[in-house]
Amino acid sequence: MSAPTRTNIPGTGALRETGRLFALGLDVIRLMPRRPFQLREFIQQCWFIAGVTIMPTALVAIPFGAVIALQLGSLTEQIGAQAFTGAASVLAIIQQASPIVTALLISGAGGSAICADLGSRKIRDEIDAMEVLGVSPVQRLVVPRVLSAMLVAVLLNGMVSVVGVLGGYFFNVIMQGGTPGAYMASFGSLARLSDVWVGEFKALIFGFIAGVVAAHRGLNPPPGPKGVGEAVNQSVVVTFLLLFAVNFIITLLYLQIFPAQRL
Repeated sequence: MSAPTRTNIPGTGALRETGRLFALGLDVIRLMPRRPFQLREFIQQCWFIAGVTIMPTALVAIPFGAVIALQLGSLTEQIGAQAFTGAASVLAIIQQASPIVTALLISGAGGSAICADLGSRKIRDEIDAMEVLGVSPVQRLVVPRVLSAMLVAVLLNGMVSVVGVLGGYFFNVIMQGGTPGAYMASFGSLARLSDVWVGEFKALIFGFIAGVVAAHRGLNPPPGPKGVGEAVNQSVVVTFLLLFAVNFIITLLYLQIFPAQRL
Protein backbone atom coordinates (compact mmCIF):
# COMPACT_ATOMS: atom_id res chain seq x y z
CA MET A 1 0.00 0.00 0.00
CA SER A 2 1.51 3.31 -1.08
CA ALA A 3 2.10 6.13 1.37
CA PRO A 4 -0.53 8.89 1.36
CA THR A 5 0.29 11.79 -0.87
CA ARG A 6 -0.16 15.47 -0.10
CA THR A 7 -3.47 15.55 -1.93
CA ASN A 8 -5.18 12.78 0.06
CA ILE A 9 -3.99 13.51 3.59
CA PRO A 10 -7.05 14.44 5.67
CA GLY A 11 -7.13 18.11 6.60
CA THR A 12 -4.46 19.17 4.12
CA GLY A 13 -6.87 21.38 2.18
CA ALA A 14 -8.01 23.25 5.28
CA LEU A 15 -4.42 23.78 6.43
CA ARG A 16 -3.44 25.01 2.99
CA GLU A 17 -6.33 27.51 2.93
CA THR A 18 -5.44 28.70 6.41
CA GLY A 19 -1.85 29.24 5.35
CA ARG A 20 -2.94 31.19 2.28
CA LEU A 21 -5.19 33.36 4.42
CA PHE A 22 -2.38 34.21 6.82
CA ALA A 23 0.00 34.78 3.90
CA LEU A 24 -2.44 37.25 2.36
CA GLY A 25 -2.77 39.06 5.70
CA LEU A 26 1.01 39.38 5.94
CA ASP A 27 1.20 40.60 2.34
CA VAL A 28 -1.41 43.27 3.08
CA ILE A 29 0.56 44.48 6.12
CA ARG A 30 3.80 44.47 4.12
CA LEU A 31 2.31 46.39 1.18
CA MET A 32 0.42 49.01 3.21
CA PRO A 33 3.30 51.54 3.29
CA ARG A 34 4.45 50.85 -0.27
CA ARG A 35 3.98 53.54 -2.91
CA PRO A 36 2.00 54.33 -4.95
CA PHE A 37 -0.95 54.28 -2.57
CA GLN A 38 -4.32 53.89 -4.29
CA LEU A 39 -5.94 56.92 -2.65
CA ARG A 40 -8.87 57.17 -5.04
CA GLU A 41 -9.73 53.50 -4.63
CA PHE A 42 -9.44 53.86 -0.85
CA ILE A 43 -11.84 56.82 -0.73
CA GLN A 44 -14.34 55.09 -3.01
CA GLN A 45 -14.29 51.95 -0.88
CA CYS A 46 -14.67 53.94 2.35
CA TRP A 47 -17.67 55.75 0.92
CA PHE A 48 -19.23 52.53 -0.33
CA ILE A 49 -18.71 50.51 2.86
CA ALA A 50 -19.95 53.38 5.04
CA GLY A 51 -22.99 53.84 2.81
CA VAL A 52 -24.09 50.20 3.09
CA THR A 53 -23.36 49.81 6.82
CA ILE A 54 -24.26 53.07 8.63
CA MET A 55 -28.03 52.65 8.71
CA PRO A 56 -28.11 48.89 9.50
CA THR A 57 -25.48 49.37 12.21
CA ALA A 58 -27.42 52.18 13.88
CA LEU A 59 -30.65 50.17 13.76
CA VAL A 60 -28.96 47.12 15.27
CA ALA A 61 -27.20 49.14 17.98
CA ILE A 62 -30.46 50.40 19.51
CA PRO A 63 -32.00 46.99 20.37
CA PHE A 64 -28.56 45.66 21.35
CA GLY A 65 -28.14 48.39 23.96
CA ALA A 66 -31.74 48.00 25.08
CA VAL A 67 -31.48 44.24 25.58
CA ILE A 68 -28.24 44.56 27.55
CA ALA A 69 -29.69 47.34 29.74
CA LEU A 70 -32.94 45.50 30.40
CA GLN A 71 -31.23 42.20 31.18
CA LEU A 72 -28.61 43.73 33.47
CA GLY A 73 -31.23 45.97 35.08
CA SER A 74 -33.36 42.97 35.94
CA LEU A 75 -30.34 41.08 37.30
CA THR A 76 -29.05 43.96 39.43
CA GLU A 77 -32.53 44.53 40.80
CA GLN A 78 -32.72 40.93 41.96
CA ILE A 79 -29.42 41.15 43.83
CA GLY A 80 -30.00 44.67 45.13
CA ALA A 81 -27.29 46.39 43.11
CA GLN A 82 -29.36 48.77 40.99
CA ALA A 83 -26.76 51.50 41.49
CA PHE A 84 -24.31 49.61 39.26
CA THR A 85 -26.65 49.03 36.32
CA GLY A 86 -25.17 51.92 34.38
CA ALA A 87 -21.58 50.78 34.75
CA ALA A 88 -22.34 47.16 33.85
CA SER A 89 -24.46 47.95 30.80
CA VAL A 90 -22.23 50.70 29.42
CA LEU A 91 -19.04 48.68 29.85
CA ALA A 92 -20.69 45.66 28.22
CA ILE A 93 -21.72 47.81 25.26
CA ILE A 94 -18.38 49.59 24.83
CA GLN A 95 -16.08 46.62 25.37
CA GLN A 96 -18.04 43.75 23.82
CA ALA A 97 -21.27 44.56 21.99
CA SER A 98 -20.16 47.59 20.00
CA PRO A 99 -17.05 46.08 18.31
CA ILE A 100 -18.84 42.81 17.57
CA VAL A 101 -21.92 44.51 16.09
CA THR A 102 -19.68 46.74 13.98
CA ALA A 103 -17.61 43.81 12.73
CA LEU A 104 -20.65 41.69 11.90
CA LEU A 105 -22.15 44.48 9.82
CA ILE A 106 -18.80 45.25 8.15
CA SER A 107 -18.42 41.59 7.26
CA GLY A 108 -22.02 40.95 6.28
CA ALA A 109 -22.49 44.08 4.14
CA GLY A 110 -19.09 45.47 3.21
CA GLY A 111 -17.11 42.22 3.25
CA SER A 112 -19.60 40.37 1.08
CA ALA A 113 -19.46 43.20 -1.46
CA ILE A 114 -15.65 43.10 -1.46
CA CYS A 115 -15.67 39.33 -1.95
CA ALA A 116 -18.23 39.50 -4.76
CA ASP A 117 -16.32 42.26 -6.54
CA LEU A 118 -12.95 40.49 -6.40
CA GLY A 119 -14.56 37.15 -7.23
CA SER A 120 -16.21 38.53 -10.36
CA ARG A 121 -12.88 40.05 -11.40
CA LYS A 122 -11.22 36.69 -10.86
CA ILE A 123 -13.63 34.68 -13.01
CA ARG A 124 -13.33 37.35 -15.76
CA ASP A 125 -9.53 36.82 -15.65
CA GLU A 126 -8.90 40.44 -14.70
CA ILE A 127 -6.72 39.38 -11.75
CA ASP A 128 -4.60 37.15 -13.99
CA ALA A 129 -4.28 39.97 -16.52
CA MET A 130 -3.00 42.31 -13.82
CA GLU A 131 -0.39 39.76 -12.75
CA VAL A 132 0.74 39.32 -16.37
CA LEU A 133 1.17 43.10 -16.65
CA GLY A 134 3.29 43.14 -13.51
CA VAL A 135 0.65 44.86 -11.35
CA SER A 136 0.19 43.44 -7.86
CA PRO A 137 -3.53 42.69 -7.27
CA VAL A 138 -2.92 42.78 -3.53
CA GLN A 139 -1.45 46.28 -3.58
CA ARG A 140 -3.84 47.61 -6.23
CA LEU A 141 -7.13 46.09 -5.04
CA VAL A 142 -6.82 44.39 -1.66
CA VAL A 143 -4.87 46.94 0.40
CA PRO A 144 -7.30 49.86 -0.23
CA ARG A 145 -10.28 47.67 0.60
CA VAL A 146 -8.77 46.31 3.81
CA LEU A 147 -7.75 49.80 4.97
CA SER A 148 -11.21 51.16 4.19
CA ALA A 149 -12.83 48.33 6.17
CA MET A 150 -10.54 49.11 9.12
CA LEU A 151 -11.25 52.86 9.03
CA VAL A 152 -15.01 52.47 8.67
CA ALA A 153 -15.05 49.85 11.44
CA VAL A 154 -13.32 52.24 13.86
CA LEU A 155 -15.69 55.10 13.01
CA LEU A 156 -18.79 52.91 13.16
CA ASN A 157 -17.67 51.51 16.51
CA GLY A 158 -17.81 55.01 17.99
CA MET A 159 -21.30 55.53 16.57
CA VAL A 160 -22.52 52.18 17.87
CA SER A 161 -21.11 52.93 21.33
CA VAL A 162 -22.96 56.25 21.52
CA VAL A 163 -26.23 54.87 20.14
CA GLY A 164 -26.05 51.77 22.32
CA VAL A 165 -25.33 53.74 25.49
CA LEU A 166 -28.19 56.16 24.78
CA GLY A 167 -30.53 53.26 24.06
CA GLY A 168 -29.53 51.50 27.27
CA TYR A 169 -29.92 54.72 29.25
CA PHE A 170 -33.40 55.35 27.83
CA PHE A 171 -34.71 51.85 28.46
CA ASN A 172 -33.20 51.61 31.94
CA VAL A 173 -34.51 54.98 33.08
CA ILE A 174 -37.86 54.93 31.28
CA MET A 175 -38.79 51.24 31.25
CA GLN A 176 -37.27 50.09 34.53
CA GLY A 177 -37.56 53.26 36.57
CA GLY A 178 -33.85 53.72 37.11
CA THR A 179 -32.29 56.94 38.36
CA PRO A 180 -30.48 58.98 35.69
CA GLY A 181 -27.88 60.25 38.16
CA ALA A 182 -27.08 56.79 39.52
CA TYR A 183 -26.81 55.40 35.99
CA MET A 184 -24.16 57.93 34.96
CA ALA A 185 -22.39 58.07 38.33
CA SER A 186 -21.78 54.32 38.45
CA PHE A 187 -20.37 54.41 34.95
CA GLY A 188 -18.08 57.29 35.82
CA SER A 189 -16.77 55.56 38.92
CA LEU A 190 -15.96 52.21 37.32
CA ALA A 191 -15.14 53.00 33.68
CA ARG A 192 -11.67 53.82 32.42
CA LEU A 193 -10.35 55.39 29.27
CA SER A 194 -8.70 52.09 28.42
CA ASP A 195 -12.18 50.54 28.07
CA VAL A 196 -12.87 52.87 25.15
CA TRP A 197 -9.47 52.23 23.60
CA VAL A 198 -9.82 48.45 23.75
CA GLY A 199 -13.18 48.74 22.00
CA GLU A 200 -11.64 50.82 19.22
CA PHE A 201 -8.69 48.42 18.98
CA LYS A 202 -11.06 45.48 18.63
CA ALA A 203 -12.96 47.28 15.87
CA LEU A 204 -9.67 47.96 14.05
CA ILE A 205 -8.57 44.32 14.24
CA PHE A 206 -12.04 43.05 13.31
CA GLY A 207 -12.13 45.33 10.27
CA PHE A 208 -8.75 43.98 9.18
CA ILE A 209 -9.92 40.39 9.59
CA ALA A 210 -13.16 41.02 7.71
CA GLY A 211 -11.33 42.69 4.82
CA VAL A 212 -8.60 40.05 4.53
CA VAL A 213 -11.01 37.10 4.68
CA ALA A 214 -13.33 38.69 2.10
CA ALA A 215 -10.38 39.44 -0.20
CA HIS A 216 -8.96 35.94 0.21
CA ARG A 217 -12.21 34.22 -0.72
CA GLY A 218 -12.78 36.69 -3.55
CA LEU A 219 -9.36 35.98 -5.05
CA ASN A 220 -9.84 32.20 -4.71
CA PRO A 221 -13.46 31.44 -5.64
CA PRO A 222 -14.69 28.07 -6.92
CA PRO A 223 -15.02 27.92 -10.71
CA GLY A 224 -17.97 29.59 -12.40
CA PRO A 225 -20.42 32.34 -11.43
CA LYS A 226 -21.97 30.07 -8.80
CA GLY A 227 -18.59 29.87 -7.12
CA VAL A 228 -18.65 33.60 -6.41
CA GLY A 229 -21.83 33.21 -4.38
CA GLU A 230 -20.31 30.28 -2.50
CA ALA A 231 -17.18 32.34 -1.80
CA VAL A 232 -19.29 35.17 -0.37
CA ASN A 233 -21.10 32.80 1.99
CA GLN A 234 -17.82 31.22 3.05
CA SER A 235 -16.20 34.59 3.72
CA VAL A 236 -19.02 35.67 6.03
CA VAL A 237 -19.01 32.39 7.97
CA VAL A 238 -15.22 32.28 8.34
CA THR A 239 -15.13 35.92 9.45
CA PHE A 240 -17.77 35.30 12.13
CA LEU A 241 -15.80 32.35 13.53
CA LEU A 242 -12.54 34.29 13.58
CA LEU A 243 -14.16 37.34 15.16
CA PHE A 244 -15.42 35.49 18.21
CA ALA A 245 -12.12 33.66 18.68
CA VAL A 246 -10.06 36.85 18.38
CA ASN A 247 -12.49 38.72 20.64
CA PHE A 248 -11.97 36.11 23.35
CA ILE A 249 -8.19 36.39 23.09
CA ILE A 250 -8.15 40.21 23.16
CA THR A 251 -10.57 40.33 26.10
CA LEU A 252 -8.50 37.80 28.03
CA LEU A 253 -5.29 39.75 27.45
CA TYR A 254 -6.97 43.04 28.34
CA LEU A 255 -8.29 41.72 31.65
CA GLN A 256 -4.84 40.37 32.48
CA ILE A 257 -3.14 43.70 31.72
CA PHE A 258 -5.86 45.94 33.19
CA PRO A 259 -7.61 44.08 36.03
CA ALA A 260 -11.13 45.17 36.86
CA GLN A 261 -11.36 47.97 39.41
CA ARG A 262 -12.55 47.05 42.86
CA LEU A 263 -15.09 49.04 44.78
